[in-house]
Amino acid sequence: MDLKTVTREYEGFLEDRKSRFLAHLVPIESFERRLEELRREHRKANHIVTAHRRLLDDGRIQESGKDDGEPAGTSGMPTLRVLQGAHLINCAVLVVRYFGGTKLGGGGLARAYSGAAQDAISRAELIPFRKMATRTVRTGFASSSDLERRIELLGVMVVARDYTEDGVQLTVEGPEEVLATL
Repeated sequence: MDLKTVTREYEGFLEDRKSRFLAHLVPIESFERRLEELRREHRKANHIVTAHRRLLDDGRIQESGKDDGEPAGTSGMPTLRVLQGAHLINCAVLVVRYFGGTKLGGGGLARAYSGAAQDAISRAELIPFRKMATRTVRTGFASSSDLERRIELLGVMVVARDYTEDGVQLTVEGPEEVLATL
């Protein structure tokens, strides 16, 4: 299964019986900050439902769906299932709901929240997810320019360069599978 992610925020929208659902697909790093901002921006909103998926360092996936006061299982989990179905990782969906006066029922809520999330995902530029890693490599002075050239060709970034008595020690950062070839 090829995982995908996003690098910036995307928005989606759905309206059902005058209830409005505003979806925000964000990178996981922006999740908490964006939730706070949305709570301030949409003080009159009835609910802000969230779902997120994050890859942990040990390879496990941490995920959750929160209903924010909607009936249990009608909003957070359907939104999370949309993220799972799209094979998204290290991102979150936040759906702001303004109540339109007509109750939608459990099925209606599930369809509306998941539909708004799907709309945001359909507008997003999804990129292949690559697990990033850091690695330290050492070489003598005579080979250092060859190593630097290889690193540049691989497209990884040198984050630290330390010179020792024997040569140079480079700390590089990039996709895990690319660093394995160094």
